[in-house]
Amino acid sequence: MELEVKKDISVVIPLLNEEESLPELCAWIERVMHEHKFKYEILLIDDGSRDRSWEVISEIAKNNPNIEGIRFNRNYGKSAALHTGFEHVQGDVVITMDADLQDSPDEIPELYRMIKEEGYDLVSGWKKKRHDPISKTIPSLFFNFVTRKISGINLHDFNCGLKSYHKDVVKSIELYGEMHRYIPMITKRHGFDRIGEKVVEHRARKYGSSKFGLERFIYGFLDLLSITFVSKFKKRPMHFFGTMGTLSFFFGIIVTIGLIIDKLYKLHFKLPVREVTEQPLFFLALVAVIVGVQLFMAGFVAEMLTMNSQKKNDYIISEKISYPRKKVF
Repeated sequence: MELEVKKDISVVIPLLNEEESLPELCAWIERVMHEHKFKYEILLIDDGSRDRSWEVISEIAKNNPNIEGIRFNRNYGKSAALHTGFEHVQGDVVITMDADLQDSPDEIPELYRMIKEEGYDLVSGWKKKRHDPISKTIPSLFFNFVTRKISGINLHDFNCGLKSYHKDVVKSIELYGEMHRYIPMITKRHGFDRIGEKVVEHRARKYGSSKFGLERFIYGFLDLLSITFVSKFKKRPMHFFGTMGTLSFFFGIIVTIGLIIDKLYKLHFKLPVREVTEQPLFFLALVAVIVGVQLFMAGFVAEMLTMNSQKKNDYIISEKISYPRKKVF
């Protein structure tokens, strides 16, 4: 029986409406792989394209057994595409890149070497010289600065699509929502903290237009708050909700006791006194007690959900093109 040769590199490419760039991109990757004698596979993840992208993938796959295509039934987003690609890869090193030809496949050999020889878990590209309008570059600089300070990871370009990973990393992390922007943070959270950076070429867009607008920076900030919270409290939600609930509860109790003592003191010395329930501070204390109890209960519920949670993949694959896969020995 003919055995499949183990792959050196898996290239995962999420795409949306990129019919024009796919033939050139795949031919370029293939040329680089042959020049460096890599054993490779290319996974093209069609994230619900409405143009001829899937037909183009089908044609390319017919002529290259190293290419596999996966098509979603609708658009789920880049994180879903990457997550699905990571589930299917077989290579020792995984390279991710965008399909718009703005990432250069010529960077692949060095990204591979940094993982295999320098021992990095993840190497992120840094588009030091960008071919983007100032409306994107300025918000991007701010976004990366804030992320760098919050995460403690010294990267200049967290959202660069061109990255390389050790296989163990992509098989350990889970992406959802828009969390692809924070893969280095997720990687570090899972204990893979050998994270490096490489300056990479950023090419001007040759076909089509960008699929992302300025709203991605708003979503990016919200996702940053989310991933920061999840990173710290996913496995111990009671530490957050319980602490906040306890502080709120005892604040309310202390204020209430203070109001009662104040009333008793004034009654004892026959001073003018207001009813406790007529004071605005009493209602603030009452709200604090109620909120404290609710936060505490939310912590218990979150702990139970964490203990019983199971990983679930909600991405529906409508079609798949792949070459025959034989058992790897």
